[in-house]
Amino acid sequence: MSLSEAIRNRLKYYMHKKNLNAWKLYKATGIPRSTICAFLSGRTDLVKLDTLLHICEGLDITLIDFFNDPMFNDVEHEHD
Repeated sequence: MSLSEAIRNRLKYYMHKKNLNAWKLYKATGIPRSTICAFLSGRTDLVKLDTLLHICEGLDITLIDFFNDPMFNDVEHEHD
């Protein structure tokens, strides 16, 4: 699994857990809905760390919480 896929899966997990859609996540974080949707749909594989930090703040979790999952142990390097 690529790092982008792992981040996407983890984000979807927390969104489901907290009953959030892209609009609600936008309202909680200030990250544009279009940015959230582009990443969630796979139209873009890049997410900046500061963007992810804002998302985590909106989810009321830390970056440590976000990355504390075994799926991140086996991520593969993404090739251009």
